[in-house]
Amino acid sequence: MRFAIELKHLNGWNQVVLKDKETGTRATIIPSAGAILNHFSIELDGKPFNVIDGFSGADDFSNRIEKGFQSAKLSPFVCRIQDAQYKWESKLYTLQKFSLNGAALHGLIYDAPFELIEQLINTECAEVELKYTYPGSDPGYPFPYDCYIKYRLEGNNSILVVTAIHNRGKLSIPVADGWHPYFTFGGSIAKLQLQAKTSGMLEYNDALIPTGKILSTDAWQKPTVIANTKQDHGYVLDFSQPQPLCTLTDPHKGVSVEFHPDRSYPYLQVYTPEHRQSIAIENLSAAPDAFNNRMGLVTLEPDHTKTFSTRYKITKA
Repeated sequence: MRFAIELKHLNGWNQVVLKDKETGTRATIIPSAGAILNHFSIELDGKPFNVIDGFSGADDFSNRIEKGFQSAKLSPFVCRIQDAQYKWESKLYTLQKFSLNGAALHGLIYDAPFELIEQLINTECAEVELKYTYPGSDPGYPFPYDCYIKYRLEGNNSILVVTAIHNRGKLSIPVADGWHPYFTFGGSIAKLQLQAKTSGMLEYNDALIPTGKILSTDAWQKPTVIANTKQDHGYVLDFSQPQPLCTLTDPHKGVSVEFHPDRSYPYLQVYTPEHRQSIAIENLSAAPDAFNNRMGLVTLEPDHTKTFSTRYKITKA
């Protein structure tokens, strides 16, 4: 069989490795660490070439996840909530899990222990599905829901990532979803090229909260060298243009990462960390502070499910 799934314990945690034995492409998922994609590699010059800036093991994850939120699942909200507060059905809620400069950041389940519930291997793919049951434990989000994450490694060096949120409660709930992966080509991002097909840019205030305005921009419309550009910006994707809607390229190595989100992820956040050895490119279903500004916010009724989907693909020149 061309595809395989390997379960192993290494570096303090259980790993799920999806393999394409024909091409050497691999993807590693860590169930206990928020079901993150911690490694995604192709064969380049006879060696694995990993494009994910991940964690070395369980201790590294515990020490650093709240410092950069690398690869984190963003749920039930994305990016930040101003003052960690919002109103829902006329009631004020205050989120408790993690905040920075007064804003709640990056959801509630980025370090949740997911359970591996299904595996599939056939001639087309290797696929796993993971589940976490959020009990409504944060006073600021007392709404129980199930989060299902499916990873499918396919034969063209691509991995499909599908998230499904199911409302287990008796009330309608606010939902936003996203991912926070950092991508690297093994050095400074300065010489990398970024292209993003967008229809506008979110205007942020000094606290990185959207003002509600969408600004016109020609940034990244064609492949552009990142150089010393600093980014912590949100963009609206233009689905009238052909996929991929975003591409990160190392022209010297001849390698690109393509982003193929579906319409469930209409926003793209781009962030350049201070170390500039990797870049965060985040597919988001909603804008930051969506629980307050309602930009992209989903209202999920009891016993209903909402699905979000994106694909990462590595290509070689």
